[in-house]
Amino acid sequence: MSDRIVSRMTLVLAWSCMLGLATVARAQGLALSGVGPVNRSMGGAATAAPLDAAGALHWNPASISGLPSSEVAFGLELLLADAELSSSFPTPLGTLSGSDGGEPGVAPIPMVALVHKPCHSRWTYGVGMYGVAGFRSNYPASPNLENPILSPQPADGGLGLGAVFAEAEILQIAPTVSYALTERLSVGVAPTINLARVAADPLFLAPPDAEGRYLSGRGTRWAWGGGIQAGVYHIGPAGWHWGLSVKSPQWFEDFRFKTQDGQVAKVDIDYPLIVSLGGAYSGWERWLLAYDVRFFDYASTPGLGNEGYGASGELRGLGWQSIMSVHTGVQYKVSECLYLRAGYVFQQNPIHDSESFFNVASPLIVQHVGSVGASYALARNVILSVAYIHGFQNDVEGPYVLPDPVGPVPGSSVSSRIAAYALSVGFTVRY
Repeated sequence: MSDRIVSRMTLVLAWSCMLGLATVARAQGLALSGVGPVNRSMGGAATAAPLDAAGALHWNPASISGLPSSEVAFGLELLLADAELSSSFPTPLGTLSGSDGGEPGVAPIPMVALVHKPCHSRWTYGVGMYGVAGFRSNYPASPNLENPILSPQPADGGLGLGAVFAEAEILQIAPTVSYALTERLSVGVAPTINLARVAADPLFLAPPDAEGRYLSGRGTRWAWGGGIQAGVYHIGPAGWHWGLSVKSPQWFEDFRFKTQDGQVAKVDIDYPLIVSLGGAYSGWERWLLAYDVRFFDYASTPGLGNEGYGASGELRGLGWQSIMSVHTGVQYKVSECLYLRAGYVFQQNPIHDSESFFNVASPLIVQHVGSVGASYALARNVILSVAYIHGFQNDVEGPYVLPDPVGPVPGSSVSSRIAAYALSVGFTVRY
């Protein structure tokens, strides 16, 4: 069987996996730090280090010109979040307090990437299809006020929100083209097509009903969005590589929710602008060192950046701040068949303590992420890659915040704690 036939069969299989799975993640705020086992094991550093099709397509469309050959890759990541929500609230009879663990379950994150390098051509073509962002929270109700934030809503005699469920899933498709201006300098562009689904119960981002009760936002559908990404990749002297890419905001149509009162609530939520600057060094035999610095413009993103209550009692946004993140990765070539990798990510926390009440369903606060991984050539053109990713525990804590004129409630607190663990496995076929 020819390499080209194998590649086409692999792509068909990967498409089948993609269409059958949902995308959920917990990482740099809303966004994943990387895609696929190779990129994840390098801490997401890829803007100037095109090691595989997925990382190159996702972080710098120009860098696909730097891949050694055409390839198709597919993979699956399994991510488990360990989350806990605690709260306390003062009452005339004493302070109520308690905590509950969430059960978001294991989230599957699929990935497919194809890069084709025609012979004797300056052009390189590719397409990536992967989960790029998301989260899931699932906390039980606390009907007897053991955990005040999970007690019934005030309209139902409680002090909180009731059971809390929320999820966001963003799938991105990126047809990409890169052109080598010289042997060392390439430029690339990728229009991005997005599918996203958001569900929330209770639906904080829409006005409450006439009794002051936030309704369920589970009755929703997939929404379409789009944007564009452009980049430049340069191979410098003495083993240095440089890259820069800009991913525009991903603009979505309004998310629509059918609520229990027969209405359709519309919420404006977009995906942030991302700027990546990267460097890599391959001047040492068998070694590759890579780093990326990224900027995520959450503060200017509808649905994420605004804060506080609107005139009708709806939440104007989650109050996220724009952040910077640093991604570092190292690769060591043991032999022609075996490569070892390790990575580390540090990111600023987009959620300040004062906004913890508004983010009980979206505590995306992991700041330190470590990863290890390896690739092994099963055959001349078939490579198995695996990575383990550990998001170290972090927490935020702040007061209950009620609509004006009350504001923050003295003596109250809402605390979210979260850690995350992931295993990513994938195959690459080169041709």
